[in-house]
Amino acid sequence: MMTAVELKLARLTVDISPPVGRIVLRHAPLNVIDIPMMEELGQALGEIEARSDISTVVLGGDGRGFSAGVDVAAHAPDKVEAMLLKFHAVIRALVGSKKITIAAAHGHCLGGGAELAMVCDVVYTTASAQWGFPEIKLGCYPPVACTALAALVGQKRAAELILTGRTISGIEAAEMGLANRAVPDEELAAVVDHTVQELLRLSPAALAVTKKAIYAWEAMHFDKGLARAEKIYVEELMKTADAQEGIRAFMEKRTPQWTGN
Repeated sequence: MMTAVELKLARLTVDISPPVGRIVLRHAPLNVIDIPMMEELGQALGEIEARSDISTVVLGGDGRGFSAGVDVAAHAPDKVEAMLLKFHAVIRALVGSKKITIAAAHGHCLGGGAELAMVCDVVYTTASAQWGFPEIKLGCYPPVACTALAALVGQKRAAELILTGRTISGIEAAEMGLANRAVPDEELAAVVDHTVQELLRLSPAALAVTKKAIYAWEAMHFDKGLARAEKIYVEELMKTADAQEGIRAFMEKRTPQWTGN
């Protein structure tokens, strides 16, 4: 028997109404992804994955945006390894899910938030949304984007976005392949629901197997690539003075002073 469940966690709202599960990031004001949110996301995705009556998952953000990214404080040298482990477990859960995943992005969709959205199967964004990977401005880099962004937008565009940290609109994100479509703010929910209804008319078993086939080639490389990006991040990047300076400067609300070391 299909049962509906709604959970209000500290950082998420989870609505399970078979055959659809909806996860809403809820950490005002900008849905920053801190470690408690990562843990709740892992729990919610695990519970949804275990349910045979769920075929589609919609991921969105409450309030002013989808997410402004991973908590900068979690990038501190004594926390970064644990943070990467937890965040990338969420990314791997989304990538490996048998469910069809849909991201609905509005407002800020930056850094880890953009990484969370981009690994979903289908992505809709508002035209006015702000997308980007600004980690380089902290003296850091986005491991998931470094691993997977080029497959979505091409090597040169991926390099530009990651190396400059520039912010782009939802329209440009859709034009370059980060999102399927950019729509006016007031149409986002309707566009998502339309796709959900289209998916619900199809065989859940066929969708799951077809999704596996679509990503068969990338799946062979994604996990190894992400593991390599993690290793470089922890063993090389976080040992540079500039990475530590960038994080400190952000926390202290000042301009970083780079030394090149």
